[in-house]
Amino acid sequence: MVIQPPNQQGVDVVNRTPGELTAALLADGGNDPTLLVQHLHRLQLEYSHVPADAVEVLAKGLGLTEAQVRGVIGYYSFLHESPRGDYDVRFSDSITDHMLGSRYLLQDLAGRLGVEPGVPRPDGRVTVTTTSCTGMCDQGPAILVNGRAVTRLDNHRIQSIAALIEHRTPLRDWPAAYFRVDDNIRRKGLLLNHPLRPGDAVVALLELGPERILDRIDAAHLLGRGGAGYNTARKWKFCRDADGGDDGRDRIVVCNADEGEPGTFKDRVLLTSYADQVFEGMTLCAGSIGARRGFLYLRGEYLYLREQLEQTLRQRRAAGLLGTGIGGRAGFDFDIQIHMGAGAYVCGEESALIESLEGKRGIPRVRPPYPVTHGYLGRPTVVNNVETLVKAAQIAVSGADWFKTAGTDRSTGTKLLSVSGDCERPGIYEFPFGVTIRTVLDACGAADPQAVQVSGAAGRTIPPGEFGRRIAFEDVGTAGAFMVFNNERDLLDMVQNFAHFFVHESCGFCTPCRVGGALVQALVDKLHAGHGSRYDTEELRTIGGLMKAASQCGLGVTAPNSVLDTLEKFPRIYESRLSQKDYEPSFDLDAALQEARDIAGRDDAGAHIRNGI
Repeated sequence: MVIQPPNQQGVDVVNRTPGELTAALLADGGNDPTLLVQHLHRLQLEYSHVPADAVEVLAKGLGLTEAQVRGVIGYYSFLHESPRGDYDVRFSDSITDHMLGSRYLLQDLAGRLGVEPGVPRPDGRVTVTTTSCTGMCDQGPAILVNGRAVTRLDNHRIQSIAALIEHRTPLRDWPAAYFRVDDNIRRKGLLLNHPLRPGDAVVALLELGPERILDRIDAAHLLGRGGAGYNTARKWKFCRDADGGDDGRDRIVVCNADEGEPGTFKDRVLLTSYADQVFEGMTLCAGSIGARRGFLYLRGEYLYLREQLEQTLRQRRAAGLLGTGIGGRAGFDFDIQIHMGAGAYVCGEESALIESLEGKRGIPRVRPPYPVTHGYLGRPTVVNNVETLVKAAQIAVSGADWFKTAGTDRSTGTKLLSVSGDCERPGIYEFPFGVTIRTVLDACGAADPQAVQVSGAAGRTIPPGEFGRRIAFEDVGTAGAFMVFNNERDLLDMVQNFAHFFVHESCGFCTPCRVGGALVQALVDKLHAGHGSRYDTEELRTIGGLMKAASQCGLGVTAPNSVLDTLEKFPRIYESRLSQKDYEPSFDLDAALQEARDIAGRDDAGAHIRNGI
């Protein structure tokens, strides 16, 4: 049995049947349907799937139908109703891992283990498949094995891993070096150079009071670091002023640690080495708006961080920095729970994240109303990114003027960039807002760059002629990803990877995203195979424009960005593949008739369709 971090309820799971374990989880957590995803996640870890008898017990215990429970299982990519085996191996499918050879390593491991990718081995030993991104882009190729990250894969490690699996070696006995995850901090600025002591921001809050803290954050002009760039103080004030606390409905603080954007891993580093400051920022927010409950929504790929984070929470409770009477102030009561994600990129969108927190499928809500007035269980809720909360805590302690010593008038402070791809020194770089893209490229040792993808798959593709542009909300905004592609890369590989990613990660709720994404994927595949025409490129522009105009949430709006950007700025990657000027169907009628030829035993010229005849 693989050793896993303890679940949040602390239930003893040794030698229990799925039904018994499920009953124990329900007894410990109560009949609270918001815990559904957490219970399912725990069962998946224990049994490599969610057994049918566990589904039945969960449904009865939580007051749900079995169909509702199965619907949630089917929504999240890390949950399954059929066994995955003793070892569930997931290769990162991120484009930067592809560039490092992940696809060949996957085929190598699958061949050594005698499995087809995505198909569990009949003996119940192993499944080898892919996952969208592991958040290890700076030290890939990477995989997850039963939820634990294995980094820096090469042919030697693949050979060793195959042997370890065949010998049923528990993960605790695998070489420790396989699980090493480095911070890879390459450049520090205001945030990384000024760590707080536990309790510093709490002391500032108690001394200054909530109103002055909010004024200080407002004066610093702190904008959200998750990508949207909304004014942090304004969000907190909206939540504080919402009708909620006086009628017995708590306000809620949520840290969005669902860092699912391909190419982004900055929050991983903050959660590893600056966790106290993350929780300090959440506590500061709680004291400023009157919240008593907080959630850290941790992406499933970062499961390995959970025990360390739980230990930090225990230390803060012991020090009087969480729980009742924080800092000795009567009535200042606030605590934090960790909720695990289960593999859904769209849950990075705040309303989808809240749906997942409530134990549901992570489908974005129609807005308004917004979470600051109607969030978790209808209560006023602040959702902030990991980096935003750390910076809020630092501003509370060091002041607005200190924060504004870096950055621009509109984009104050610094930005953490997750740099990966074709560069000598991938890792975390902290730069003042306003830094040019070229400066970042020089710092990371990028030779002969052809393009930079800023802000991940949902971001923008920047050509060399625009490397003088600046990382800032008023120019090139970013959630943090910075992927470098040199001139040896085929950018259509990147576009194809992103097109498949968005189809896989779409929640399927709205037609523009669900259907539009599938159409974009099919056209990109057709062009990539060399069967495209100018008609197809115009169709891509049309469909992409419709997706941006009509999709319900940011996923559908940003999904066609790489297609539209490359059509405009890198037209050669399409033109070199156009087989006809007008149109060529993607459906091969002659190939479709092969089965009929095989049945008839014919392969003569008359049994083939050629040139439309």
